[in-house]
Amino acid sequence: MSETLTAVELEVYRHLLGSIAEEMGERLMRSAYSPNIKERRDFSCALFDERGDMMAQAAHIPVHLGSAPASVQAVIEAFRGRMEPGGRYVVNDPFAGGTHLPDITVVTPVFVSGSDDPTFYVANRAHHADVGGITPGSLPLSRAIDDEGIRIRPSLLTDDLIERVCAASRTPDERRGDMRAQLAANAVGVERLEALCGRHTAKRVVDAGRALQDYTARFIASLIEQMPNGEHAFEDVLDDDGHGHTDIPIRCAMTVAGDRATFDFTGSADQLPGPINAVRAITLSAVMYCLRCIAPTELPSNSGVLAPIEVVTRPGSVVDAKEPAAVAAGNVETSQRITDVVFGVLAQALPGRVPAASYGTMNNLTIGNAPDGDDGQAPFAYYETIAGGAGAGPEAAGGPALQCHMTNTLNTPVEALERVYPFVVERYAIRDGSGGAGRHRGGDGVIRRYRFHRPTVVTLITERRTHAPYGLSGGESGSPGRNALIRADGTRQSLQGKCSLKVEPGDQLEVLTPGGGGWGAE
Repeated sequence: MSETLTAVELEVYRHLLGSIAEEMGERLMRSAYSPNIKERRDFSCALFDERGDMMAQAAHIPVHLGSAPASVQAVIEAFRGRMEPGGRYVVNDPFAGGTHLPDITVVTPVFVSGSDDPTFYVANRAHHADVGGITPGSLPLSRAIDDEGIRIRPSLLTDDLIERVCAASRTPDERRGDMRAQLAANAVGVERLEALCGRHTAKRVVDAGRALQDYTARFIASLIEQMPNGEHAFEDVLDDDGHGHTDIPIRCAMTVAGDRATFDFTGSADQLPGPINAVRAITLSAVMYCLRCIAPTELPSNSGVLAPIEVVTRPGSVVDAKEPAAVAAGNVETSQRITDVVFGVLAQALPGRVPAASYGTMNNLTIGNAPDGDDGQAPFAYYETIAGGAGAGPEAAGGPALQCHMTNTLNTPVEALERVYPFVVERYAIRDGSGGAGRHRGGDGVIRRYRFHRPTVVTLITERRTHAPYGLSGGESGSPGRNALIRADGTRQSLQGKCSLKVEPGDQLEVLTPGGGGWGAE
């Protein structure tokens, strides 16, 4: 039977467990090789109980951490009864606990008190800039999962497996360094958890983790009780799948009954040939994130958020894709639209509490060259997401040039980028006037322009180029984004939201990101 903790004790353990996850993140960031991890900080760290439920997370990437329990639980199921102290495990397969292939999750069990089975798990997930696939950066306009890179089902992480990942990547040294950094991050998490159990006893730490989950569950239940009983529905669309299918609906019907709620996505579109399909773990992440956002106080971030709710999805749909669907963009783009839909339905149940839509896309850009022998240069691969405008809320305007919702990365400093890669950033500026008008105006997006020094393959996977981010309570929509290619001779060409192309020295790529929606009539 778990022990009851006082409010003060809960806060102490929330800090202690959270600080371990934060220290794991610091170790990963400082040890990594790639700018994507050490500069953009595209990674997440968390602690889990013996069931694989999350006890604490660092303030890293929302789309990673809401779905991370699925990865940990997939590893537990695959190696139940066979784990040993010192074992390290890995997964990136979206159909076996992962999200998309560049996100590699490393899981390490923690054995304490002489137990034959793990008492805890520590895990981190890092986005690797290239894990193979048909275009550099491993976010291609794919038609099937095997176009997207190396796929790893829950496995023991050995030196041989690390070398397999390196062999699949265009940048093997970078992959090797980043994976070693992931192992180092988990090592510090194991060490700190063992030390905490030594000071407080393992039972006390287990009870604290469960108490924090229970507290979060009670708080979310009380939030749901504030909503009127009944059904609310909302629908939004993805622009396209990159292969000719447009206006792809995502629908959510939320039913509230007392202190429980059901989020039903079964009316959403079927999975499609293009890479925008999301696995169910991503949908869970979006719902979890939205509920945390509308809570009136900062909650412990753990699996308790999902306890009072049910999320219903239809297997084979764009929000619950099944093998062999292409899923590279589901984690980065469809997750943002699911978030917009969940906020839209919550705005009906809690009017005056929810902001208008933010820019609604991660504006994914991958840049790389062909392997040795094509252009005679060493391979490179770079990935970034680009900020946009935040949606305005009932009390304030939306902020400009922010990473919003399911992403929480930084931008790569221009100086760091230009030192490592054969291109420069010609312009990086606020896109004035792109936020939606209203009593409170939506935040403005950004303009980011690149000039290339070598023949390069560029892939864009972006959204909100056709359908603008919505306003609320009479506020206007934000401006849609635009992509353009400016050839060295000055010829300007509009680009689709999702495209892959080869650029030549002197060519420029310009990305204008969407603004956020306005809130309230002017």
